[in-house]
Amino acid sequence: MNIILFGLPGAGKGTQGNILAKVFNLYKISTGDLLRDEINKKGVLVNKIKTVIDKGLLVSDDIINNLVENVLSNKSYYNRLIFDGYPRTMNQAKYLDVLVKKYNQKISYVFNLKVNKDSIIKRFLGRQVCSKCGLIFNEFYYPSTNENHLCDPKFLQKRSDDNEETVRKRFDMYAKETSPILNYYRDQNLLHEVDALIDISLISKEIRRIIHPLET
Repeated sequence: MNIILFGLPGAGKGTQGNILAKVFNLYKISTGDLLRDEINKKGVLVNKIKTVIDKGLLVSDDIINNLVENVLSNKSYYNRLIFDGYPRTMNQAKYLDVLVKKYNQKISYVFNLKVNKDSIIKRFLGRQVCSKCGLIFNEFYYPSTNENHLCDPKFLQKRSDDNEETVRKRFDMYAKETSPILNYYRDQNLLHEVDALIDISLISKEIRRIIHPLET
């Protein structure tokens, strides 16, 4: 199955995506990670991508679509993908439909993680990402411990775009371009709304209940 995760920036898409990937043996596509990988490769688009990301703006659809297709076309991930942060525009959503048909796949579930603005700002300011293993933590809600994180704490980093000004820009961008996509998937009977203000484990349990209702 292929899954799409929606929600305001900081709603927990990365955390829930990691949990689902482990539980169902899926591969998570994070457009943010794909872009950072491109930056690390020091290719011709490095300066352009980095400038856009640091300003909290969206990279062009063409760049994102090409990066996503590179993964979607990989037979190792056939019908076992989680899309985190993609699609972000209607053009991307329609292009994703083209891609899944092109590679004989389908979107099985679309989840919208519902939160409010005040809680998201705190989540953003406390977010930490391990540069070694990629796990995501939060100083306030889900801190790194010896039990849930095996890497040295020195690998925990804050992203350059995790600041209040950038967060507010992302809110505006989300409301303008991403929210309408929810209706697109609602019309296809694929959308499921999930309360993302509850405990992380309960959010995960609710998502799993929707995917496999007879197992919970």
